[in-house]
Order: sequence, then structure tokens, then C-alpha cells
Amino acid sequence: MKINPSGRAGFTLTEVMIVAGIVGLLAEIAIPNFLEARRVANGKVCINNLRQIDAAKQQWALEELRASSAVPEAIDLAPYLGHGDDIDTRVVCPLDLTHSFDSSYSSGDLITPPECKQSNAHILPFD
Repeated sequence: MKINPSGRAGFTLTEVMIVAGIVGLLAEIAIPNFLEARRVANGKVCINNLRQIDAAKQQWALEELRASSAVPEAIDLAPYLGHGDDIDTRVVCPLDLTHSFDSSYSSGDLITPPECKQSNAHILPFD
């Protein structure tokens, strides 16, 4: 930083450009890491939702004395997911832009594990 005889201080263009270059370099390093962390987090949320749906299906079948070929509807699973009747705002895939349970997941029958309708690329195989 140069000091002018008039008493006004300021940064030179070179100093400003160096700082801008360093900030740009740090952003170039950090942004891909943030995107990867968000992708992994979305996958974990989806896997957790699938596990909750599977557990809710099993509870529903035990309480309602249903056969293994029974297919529960979203309204049947809502009380077992701990969210009352508002299943559409709580149990949705993070990639689902409509934020609806029916467009996010298919529960299937009691033997078949639930599946994400959005994209299976963001989750690992369901156990």
C-alpha cells in the first residue's frame, strides 16, 4: 500500500487483483467440495426416508394383520412415520421438486423394499 503525500491511503490495482485472484482460487477449491457434501447429504436423507417407510410398512402390517402381498397407501403409513397425516411435507426425496410423498417414493408390498422414484443414482442400494 502506497501512502500519498495528500494523506489519502488506498490499495493499488495490483494489490486488488492479487486479492481477487486468491479469493477466486479459494472459491474454485471450495465450491466442488460443497456440492459433493450436499449430494452425499441428500443421498443419506433419502436412505433414511426409505428405512422409515419400510419400518412403517412393517408396523402397519402387524397392527392391521395384513398379508405380505398387501400394499399400503401413503395415508396408511402416515401415523407410523410420526408425522400425523402430513406425510407430504416430511417424508419426501430431497430431489423431488413437487415435494410430494407419492412422487418421491413407491412403497410397494410388504416384501418389496420401498424405492425412490426420483433417481437411484443419489442413493446406495437399500438393505
